Amino acid sequence: MTVARSAARAVGALLIAGLLAVLGAVPAQAAGYRYWSFWEHTGSGWAYATQGPSVLRPDDGDTIGFRFAVSEDSAHAAKPRDKGDFSAICATTPAKDGSKRVAVVLDFGISEHAPGGERPPRQRTACAQVGEDARAGDALAAVAKPLRYNSTALLCAIAGYPKSGCGEQVGAQESGQQPSADASASKKSDGGDDGGPSAGLLVGVAAVVVLGGAAVWQARRRA
Repeated sequence: MTVARSAARAVGALLIAGLLAVLGAVPAQAAGYRYWSFWEHTGSGWAYATQGPSVLRPDDGDTIGFRFAVSEDSAHAAKPRDKGDFSAICATTPAKDGSKRVAVVLDFGISEHAPGGERPPRQRTACAQVGEDARAGDALAAVAKPLRYNSTALLCAIAGYPKSGCGEQVGAQESGQQPSADASASKKSDGGDDGGPSAGLLVGVAAVVVLGGAAVWQARRRA
């Protein structure tokens, strides 16, 4: 009996160690990525652009927007806070033959989403008067230099903000905000993480429990 008890205690210690190893293997969840998102105004509100600013060709009278924020994904990205009213933004810019007018909204975001040591400028608007074939990126460059891109042509900075970094992953504590209720609801409806243990974690724990029970049974049988 003494041998069986000693074996059971040893297996129990291994079981606890295995559980801790499984729990420790669960990755920490990130709040999202810090980047400039690109938007189009539909007339009734903002819509996440389906083409990048280097591809999209806005028409005369269109409004485009850029918002700097920490966003989990495009479905939950923070929208520009300006109304995006073309007639108001371009009121003092008369139409001219051979060119088009594009209203540009620049929302530099909130201080909680700013990189360390930086302070976001105040949001502003501008009316870009560019060639008829100009893309959104050309309109942006006409009113918000300097721009900064990385080696993969990702837009990193507008009007020099931020000074460094480009689309980096940000943890929940650094983001300064908790995930939105809409984001949590979406994850639950999609079968994603709702704050409980993941399927991988449960499988790992079950495997440890099964192996531990088998080891105890073998130890008792040998005794």
